[in-house]
Amino acid sequence: MLIAAACFGQKRPVELLWPNGAPGAVGQEDADRPSLTIYLPAAEQATGTGVVVCPGGGYAHLAMDHEGDQIARWLNSFGVAAFVLKYRLGPRYHHPAPLQDAQRALRFVRLHAADYGVRADRIGIWGFSAGGHLAATAGTHFDRGHPQAPEAIDRESCRPDFLILAYPVISFTTPYTHRGSLRNLLGDNPDPQLVESLSAEKQVTPETPPTFLFHTNADTGVPAENSVLFYLALRKAGVPAEMHIYQNGPHGVGLAPLDEALSSWPARLADWMRTRGLLNNAK
Repeated sequence: MLIAAACFGQKRPVELLWPNGAPGAVGQEDADRPSLTIYLPAAEQATGTGVVVCPGGGYAHLAMDHEGDQIARWLNSFGVAAFVLKYRLGPRYHHPAPLQDAQRALRFVRLHAADYGVRADRIGIWGFSAGGHLAATAGTHFDRGHPQAPEAIDRESCRPDFLILAYPVISFTTPYTHRGSLRNLLGDNPDPQLVESLSAEKQVTPETPPTFLFHTNADTGVPAENSVLFYLALRKAGVPAEMHIYQNGPHGVGLAPLDEALSSWPARLADWMRTRGLLNNAK
């Protein structure tokens, strides 16, 4: 279902991921209706790459401006299509609702890839903070689609082709856990096996997608050990990965456009995307 929404002064198309109601929905309010806001680059600049963007907010709210709209516009400037995900949040929703939304978003973009000028094998996911946990979970809990499913969207793979993780929440089983994200996602007394399953560094396999990680050493909200643990797990599994940890900078900086040092990190990401062939115009 295509609807129009104002996105920071400009109307952009918004697609409901489940027009007839999301699984486990507890109501029919906006909070119960996960969606994608679609940002497409100019046709002559399109690279064929698409990215689902997951803003952070501790699984309690969504930083839709500096970790959503600004990110989508930055991607568009490189010819990359962006799809900003509004996923379900706690305490109204717990796992698996956010993961269902992220997986559905990846299937949706893959199903409609031709409509958006995107290649079905060049669809990644980018998450910030708790959105980084969601992106990492999507990169470690996926399927290749269900061939016998009655709906075409469910026959699509929900495996992202690459991951971009900015100051991500990763571990739920170490002293570096972001307790607010854990509580909002899993409640006050989660099953230990579920906690282990959603500690992303413990779920990495050789099938985990190539990953770019950014963090700051001074981050006291989500310590940099989260990125380090995931990077080491990727390295052990033989998954291509690149990590940049800057010395200074607080949690939640987004693209950090006003910081002389941190503002260089998006260029490192663009370099990584370029070396992986994600910014060329191959069709």
